[in-house]
Amino acid sequence: MKTVKISLNSIDKVKAFVNEISRFDCDFDLVSGRYVIDAKSIMGIFSLDLSKSIDLNIHADGADLQNVLDVIGKYIVE
Repeated sequence: MKTVKISLNSIDKVKAFVNEISRFDCDFDLVSGRYVIDAKSIMGIFSLDLSKSIDLNIHADGADLQNVLDVIGKYIVE
């Protein structure tokens, strides 16, 4: 598992993000405070405070993890 911080500060970003990660078979969790949401759930994402960066837990490793990171790179913040 790897955790990265992402920013989903617009409706278009949320829709694009969910479409991109839905192609992968691995699991993704978004963690904001005490809330843990399935990152493939658009409704779940909109229940979070999107004005701040959110932790994304990626449950993959090796080549699968690298493929995921390549696809979601534009959402990752430092």
